[in-house]
Amino acid sequence: MSPDLPRRPRSIARVLERVDDAIAGVPSPDSVATGFPGIDRMLGGGFRRRDLVVLGGDVGAGKSSLALALALRVAARGERALFLSGEMDEERLVERALCIEGRVRLTDIRRGDLGDEARATLGAVAFRVRDQPFVPAPIAGLDFDALLARIQSERAALTVVDYLQILPPPAGAGTQDEQSAAAVRQLKAAALTADTALLLTSQLPRHNPKRRDPRPTLDDFGAHGTVKFHADVVLGLYREEMYQTWRGLEGATELIVAKNRHGGTGFVDLYFYREWMRFEDMLDPDR
Repeated sequence: MSPDLPRRPRSIARVLERVDDAIAGVPSPDSVATGFPGIDRMLGGGFRRRDLVVLGGDVGAGKSSLALALALRVAARGERALFLSGEMDEERLVERALCIEGRVRLTDIRRGDLGDEARATLGAVAFRVRDQPFVPAPIAGLDFDALLARIQSERAALTVVDYLQILPPPAGAGTQDEQSAAAVRQLKAAALTADTALLLTSQLPRHNPKRRDPRPTLDDFGAHGTVKFHADVVLGLYREEMYQTWRGLEGATELIVAKNRHGGTGFVDLYFYREWMRFEDMLDPDR
């Protein structure tokens, strides 16, 4: 009698089920669509749960604004989005969210310089955001273990950590690079165990804005190469107007996919409305 064939592992069955669902047009349960059509196309449907995505850019490029916009668009679809900020408290995060969604300048909100139509729009946006599963939370005062515990307890579809260089240092880490490297490794592990797409924003410690091509590269992230090797997806923000003011088109932005463990690399054209801190897809602008 021939021996029984080994049973097919459950993981193989799940993958085949997802393939059949994709053919039928059913979204994959581990995909987290970003709400930006160009990004979702480039990444095969969006971010993936259990992935570490790192978004980097020069100072003032708009990393936090784009990360916040991504969280808001995920929450708008009814999926839980946790935004952990090392720079802003909950009220400041909500202010920025209202600017992005309401297309209103932050200075106008602070001064109350709003006409009747703008005030009505802002009120409607505020009620909409309030009813969505968007969770803004400061991380000031937390140690690194408490940060990890918050990520585990929320189990959001998308978790944003803003930003790497301001995080509380993991236990045992030494220099800034060693701290960043340890944080990247532990955040990748947190993405796996919390079943979340974890988006980590980062400065570019090795970036030279005066080099011939100042577009972000994998080596610009520093941290002993941990971003380059451990992140599943690495994104870089590049706004030409920051480096070539005489020729750069105002607002035009490249979101560079420098690493994509699941597919190809390339770039997505975005447009940045500085006064609203709002990004839109260049080819599929919002109405």
